[in-house]
Amino acid sequence: MKNHFILIPGPWMGAWVWEPVTRGLRALGHNVRPITLSGLANPDADVSTVGLATHVDDVLSILEKEDLRDVIVVGHSYSGIVAGQVADRAPDRVRHTVFVEGFLPHDGKSMLHAFPERQRAGELELIAENRGRWPIPDVTIVADGQDLSTQQAQWLVERFVGHPGHTLSEPAVLTRPLAQQRASYIVCAKEHFGNRISEDVAAMRSEPNWTFHTINTGHWPMVSAPDQLVSLLTSIAA
Repeated sequence: MKNHFILIPGPWMGAWVWEPVTRGLRALGHNVRPITLSGLANPDADVSTVGLATHVDDVLSILEKEDLRDVIVVGHSYSGIVAGQVADRAPDRVRHTVFVEGFLPHDGKSMLHAFPERQRAGELELIAENRGRWPIPDVTIVADGQDLSTQQAQWLVERFVGHPGHTLSEPAVLTRPLAQQRASYIVCAKEHFGNRISEDVAAMRSEPNWTFHTINTGHWPMVSAPDQLVSLLTSIAA
């Protein structure tokens, strides 16, 4: 069965990070559309007006302009919040949502609400000091325990772009409970010490519309384990 995947990258990244997964899915006959969200193509662009709603609209506009239906929307990390809102806004176009180590959207709360208060304040200060962008992490942080080679971690960091800061502090908007979405969550085991995941993600394990899956790799599975991710996405779609 041919499926249509929309692949949304996490923070600091563009469509380029999905290249191995895109190739793998297309080789199996699927239609694949990786996306670069607003403000993440050019590190020097003005991102003062780019918020979370902008990124949601980026994806919705593609669905509408290309009249895509029965789509599987995949969001990694930060973009879980984007993917969940897209599915909420376009239930007639989105068949399934896949969160790859993704933050979950909660109505009225931003991604930074998932952080402790002191850390949240620190991240907002960093954004203010970096022209409204969430600064790129150090290569040692990207690589540490994440199943990446030194070369893979360096490749990521060299292509990273400071992430538009307002997207992290702007609250999500949902019109119906997240549990009602048909969704899957992919846990990357090496990201979690002792297999502990956040409470809001763990709560979805009991929801009948949700399935959970695990890959034994780190936070960047499209780089460290693309073949496994392709296999799992194909299985979920089926």
